[in-house]
Amino acid sequence: MHHFPFLYHFISGAVGSTASVSLAIILGTFFLEDPTTIIVGVLAADGIIPVPIAMLSLYAGIVVGDIGLYCLGWLASTSPRLARYVNHDFTAPFRTWLETRYILTIFSARFIPGARLPTYTSSGFFRSPLSTFVFVAITATSIWTTLLFSASYWFGSLTSAWMGPLRWGIALAFLLVLFFVGRHNILAHRARKEDAGTDDDTRAP
Repeated sequence: MHHFPFLYHFISGAVGSTASVSLAIILGTFFLEDPTTIIVGVLAADGIIPVPIAMLSLYAGIVVGDIGLYCLGWLASTSPRLARYVNHDFTAPFRTWLETRYILTIFSARFIPGARLPTYTSSGFFRSPLSTFVFVAITATSIWTTLLFSASYWFGSLTSAWMGPLRWGIALAFLLVLFFVGRHNILAHRARKEDAGTDDDTRAP
């Protein structure tokens, strides 16, 4: 979260040129998606960045970043050292789990901070259908980014007269809440999986 001020100055410093600010937003999403979306939403509420430029740049950067994670996983699967794990017994349970819940997993990862990197790279590593991945990623992005941007825009409009440190401190606190809620969801999901596995082992003859 200490990167938040850097992102703010990086994006706000590019204001003045449509191409520059759009590029700054896209690069910001490559670095940290949710903080960039919140910062851009507040700046748009202040009238510093036009809403259409803000939204299109966010969508473009996030979708391209998602596809980049998929491609990163796919490239990893071409490595001689790692390729043997694509169809290895060690990774078979996770691959089966991903394939049987592919659309839901890709979609839900967008809403859980910290889940996108392992989920999207795993999709590429196991050669999951790219067309399905892109469609689901775009759909999830259009929902989550629109909601987060809208909330940030509303927050920016509400706090337009507030002092800078107080304003961005509250925005940072909101990000921390998102992080810990996402972390809690992941840990709870893992615990349920472990409990289900324990139950299966208990019932096994």
